[in-house]
This record gives sequence, structure tokens and C-alpha cells, in this order.
Amino acid sequence: MTVRLTEVQRKVVEHGDGPLLVVAGPGSGKTRVLTERVRHLLQIDAGHYRILAVTFTNKAANEMRERLQDVSDITQRAFIGTLHSFCIEVLANRGKSVGIDHLPTVFESYEDRKRILLRAIIGDHALRQQLNPPQNQKELNKWLSGMLDVIDDAKIQLIMPEMMDDDLTRITYQAYNDELRACDALDFGDLLFLTYRVFQERPLIADFYRRQYRYTCVDEAQDLNEAQYQVIRALCGQEYRNVMMVGDPRQAIFVWNGADPKYLDMFRDNFDAQVIELHENFRCSKAVLAAAQLLDDTYTMSGVLPLEGEVKLIVAEDETDEAVRVLDYFAYLFANGHEDIEGNISFEQCAILARNRYVLSAIEKELKERKWPYYKHLSVQRDCESGLIDDFILLLRILANPRDALHRSIIAHRWRCELPQVSDDTQQFLTDLQDSQLGDATTAVVIAAKAMGYSENDFDIGPALTSLEKYASGVESEEERLLIMEDIGVWRRHWESFLRSQPGGQHHLPLFLSQVAMGTTLQPKQEGIVLLTVHSAKGLEFDVVAIIGMVEGTFPDYRATGAALQEEKRNAFVAVTRSRRLLLLSYPKQKRMPWGDIKAQLPSRFLQVMELAYSTVHQYR
Repeated sequence: MTVRLTEVQRKVVEHGDGPLLVVAGPGSGKTRVLTERVRHLLQIDAGHYRILAVTFTNKAANEMRERLQDVSDITQRAFIGTLHSFCIEVLANRGKSVGIDHLPTVFESYEDRKRILLRAIIGDHALRQQLNPPQNQKELNKWLSGMLDVIDDAKIQLIMPEMMDDDLTRITYQAYNDELRACDALDFGDLLFLTYRVFQERPLIADFYRRQYRYTCVDEAQDLNEAQYQVIRALCGQEYRNVMMVGDPRQAIFVWNGADPKYLDMFRDNFDAQVIELHENFRCSKAVLAAAQLLDDTYTMSGVLPLEGEVKLIVAEDETDEAVRVLDYFAYLFANGHEDIEGNISFEQCAILARNRYVLSAIEKELKERKWPYYKHLSVQRDCESGLIDDFILLLRILANPRDALHRSIIAHRWRCELPQVSDDTQQFLTDLQDSQLGDATTAVVIAAKAMGYSENDFDIGPALTSLEKYASGVESEEERLLIMEDIGVWRRHWESFLRSQPGGQHHLPLFLSQVAMGTTLQPKQEGIVLLTVHSAKGLEFDVVAIIGMVEGTFPDYRATGAALQEEKRNAFVAVTRSRRLLLLSYPKQKRMPWGDIKAQLPSRFLQVMELAYSTVHQYR
């Protein structure tokens, strides 16, 4: 397969041994050079080593895999996935020294982790007395979130409980870890921390991985945090230096999560890395690039597309009017097309972005009224919107991990029954559960689980989902029925993606749930217009992008000051550069606040910065 490369891109692809830092702006062909470097390395030497290609998102990993499908035995010759996915593989195979001797169960839900923390505190009388958690539920949630943030930050900084200065924090942190382990589970912070410990404490294991992965490529390196960077350094040791990092400090938008673009500079200094910069932009029209440059005047390009494109602004009366007028703009494009977009414009070429998910509510309502196809791809989303499917997945969790006391207790509370112990005879367990005094919905969940034909070595979720569909057809509430069917569709896509990644042979429930937790079964592109938060839009691109809710207090966020305000500006830069051709900006002059009041809105300062790039429109009818 021949791929056209610029002279600078080819220099990156054909770089030999030694560390390399690639500073790559939006649309500069970053994914192309990463992919072609992997291909090049595998072609020049047919040795027994593998390539480690670490991406920040599963979307980027999937795109790389698709582009490398023509490489024979690519799945055997390269690991392409997120750093967390790599860590879970390391721990599953080499984690005994840190107490992990099988594929770990990952508690990815923030709410589940708060429950674990509360269980740890409530279960220790002395600790509960010392901490005295609030009785009010709202205050308790805020209190737990604050404590969990401290623990998360400690794990990011690779600080063990015994290293904490404050005794009470140390005891709480340890109790949280102990409760996780009692459920035979880890959180995302553990995946990094424990892998770091394996590489640091077991030099032979680290050396094994260095010999296995002769070359490492790291994508979106501006979003590395301390734990991620130190895992990579621990893997490399003192001698191993065949590492390429690709990143762009202008697109660092996860600082709130511990990430910091300083690790680009640290890599350059720690590894004495060669630096190559990619300045071209092969994605965005001239109009979109003009808006991006107004947001960041240090953004320069040596080559751009010859297409003019357009940036337009809609000033709406309120959120409802904003939703109507934004979709009217889309309808105009669907009917009339645009000279800078070849052929008809489809739903799938369009995206609507907002700084926060709640801003999308009016748009979603208007999409439903117009019966336009759409889907949500948000930064934080529940796997289930309906109680029925949520219960079904909870049951799958305790089948996969009988020690999962947290989800077992949730089911017992919801179903108001004593659950029998999960035994080796899973079908008998389900039969005993079905014989309990359960309601119609919970009985339907158990019957669906039985339909999987589950055993320790195999299962098929397809018949279970069909069984749940049959039950849903008889649900009286149309809203609940639609939620159930939407959830079933989500889990069918999870299952189809899992089957593609595990062709033939037997299928293991813990592996399936692990892949869902890690996000590897997500399919970011579906049919219809996509609704995105700015953070979930990272790495995606569309011909037509609308950024809505551009008011002070929303974008930028009202809490942002100092460095956080600079990050908000980078958020705007990332949002703008998701557009390939046409960009629509919008804001309402007033909106209804959560407590019911109508409040006048000020246009975002970012709109004022980009004022020279857009024209104001009144309607598209």
C-alpha cells in the first residue's frame, strides 16, 4: 500500500532508532505518520519483535487498526490501543507480584467508586467516627467526591497510602483500596500505578517487555499525566530509547484530569529526543483556520487547503430558538449543499458540539421533533438509561466476578431479595434466582441471563438481548420502552465489536465486560448527526460543525480562572478545528437557569476574539 507523504512526514516515518518528539498541529496528518511509521518499521525488519502503539482514545486506535489491515498478522505484530488497555494486559499476564493473578475487574463508574469509598468508611466503625460523613445525601455526595478526588490525585502522582502525610487521609485511602480488592476489582488509577510498580520492582518483567516491543509510539502525548509518563519511562528503563511521542501543546484540554503538556518538554529533555514539527493543515478550510489563528496567534501553518469554507454566527433569543435556527442551517445545507463540500451533505457529515452535555438538551429535543437521526458521543455517559438493562448488566457483573460484593448488594437492594451464592453451576444459580419472589421485570432479566447459555468459558449475549426485546415490546410506558430498546442497541453494538475483536473460539464474559469498561467496544461513528462535548470530540473531524451555547459562564466555564481559563481557550481551539469545511457558532441572548429563572446572557469572550472570522446570519428558511 502506497501512501503519499510530505517531505517532513516521510522524515518522521523513516526515522530510525532513538527517541523522537513530533509536534503536530491539528490536521497535520498525525494519524497518518503514526500509522505509516508502524507499517515502515514492520516492513524493514521481519524480526520477532512487536510494535507498541499507545493512543489516547479508542477511536484513534480503531482508526490505526483499520489503516493497517493490509499488514499481515498485524494483531500479532503490534499492540494498538490505549495505555490503560496495555496496562490491563500487563497486569493480567505479569501482575502476580502486585497481587493480580487474572484479568482484573475494572470499576470504571464514578458512582460505583463513590459507593466503594462509602462502604469502606461505613464498614470501619473507628474510621466512620473520625470522618463523621454528612447525613444529607447531597452533602454526602459532594463530600465523597472531594475525598475520591484526593485519592485519584494521589494515584496519578504515584503516591501510596503509606506515603500520605495526613493520617486520616492515609487510612481512608487504604480502606478504599482494601474495599476494591475485597470486590476483586481495580479502578483506572490502579491500572497505571500497579503497572508502574511491576516495571519498577520486577526488572526482568520490564526487560521482557522491552525485548518484545522494540519500538514504542505514543499518540496525543500532550495529554499524558504523571502516572502515564512514568509508566512509559519505567518500561523504557535506562537503555531503551526507541520511543516516538506525538503531541501538540495547543490541544492540551485534559489538565483538569492531571494531564500536562509539560511532559512533551520532559520527554525531550529526559530522552534527549530529536524534535520534528508538522506545520501543515490538510483538514480545515481557510475560514476555519482564520478562526483558529485568532484564538491562538502562535498557530502557524506552512501549507493549507485551497478551499475557502465559511464561519457563521447565529444570535438566538433563547435555547429553543437557538436549537431551531441551528437545525434550520443544517436543513438548508441538506437541501442546497455547499460549493466547498462535494456532493450532497448527509447527517453523518455533521456534528453539534457544546462545552457541557446539558447545553445539548434543547438541540436533542428539536432533533426528536424533526425525527432526524442522531446519536450522542459524550465524555461521561452511562452504559444504560433504562432500569431493566442496568439490572441485566449488574447481573452479568456478578456472574463474571462472584466476589463483586458491591454490585451484588445493589441487586439485592433493588430486587428486595437474598441472592443465592454464585456457584460453579451458573444455570442452577439463575434457576434458584428465578424461583425467588421476583417481579415481572426482574424475572425477565434472569430469563435473559439464562438464554446466554453462560459458562465460565463461553456465553452469547445475543439471545439474552432478543429475550429482553421481547419483554420490552409489552412495556406500557412508551418512554421506558424506547429507553430499553436504545440500551439494547448500545449493547448489541458492544457485542458485535467484541466478536470482531475475538473471531472464532470461545468467548469469556470477564473479557467482554473488561473491554466495555475500557471503551474498546465503543463505535464512535453511527448513523445521524452526532452530539458531542468538546472533550469527547477530541480526535474527531466533520465537514460541518456547530458549536452552540457560546456564552460567558458556559464556554468558558464560570469556574475557570488563571491557568484554567487558558485551558478553556484551548478547548475552543480544539472545538473549532474539528471542522473540515463549515463552522457555525451560536449563542442565546437569554436562557432558563436550573432553578427556573430567566437570565440574560453575554456572548463568550471567544466569540469576540474570533469576530473577524465570522459573519452573522439571521435565518435559514
